[in-house]
Amino acid sequence: QVQLVESGGGLVQAGGSLRLSCAASESIFRFDVMGWYRQAPGTQRDLVARLTTGASTNYVDSVKGRFTISRDNAKNTVYLQMNSLKPEDTAVYYCNAEQHTAYGRSYNYWGQGTQVTVSS
Repeated sequence: QVQLVESGGGLVQAGGSLRLSCAASESIFRFDVMGWYRQAPGTQRDLVARLTTGASTNYVDSVKGRFTISRDNAKNTVYLQMNSLKPEDTAVYYCNAEQHTAYGRSYNYWGQGTQVTVSS
């Protein structure tokens, strides 16, 4: 049973920084993709950043150059460094672990979310 626990959210002013952490209950090597998603009030949950076991990354255009996803395998932890925060970054941020299996099947695991609020 996989557990993901996010931390590091909070209230910051525009232009500030936060680092989110996602601690996994087991080795992140077993997951094909680790990612961060966010959901703002009145919106759907959308992808922010992804990191594969091969260290390939993907970012939504709105955060490119400001956010960085990384991992520490020894700590089973994935991070999201968030710089130059904007009010539109305000959302609940969720950690995601994706595991691919045979025949095109996949499994997704989610953390409980951590609130990020950016004031203008």
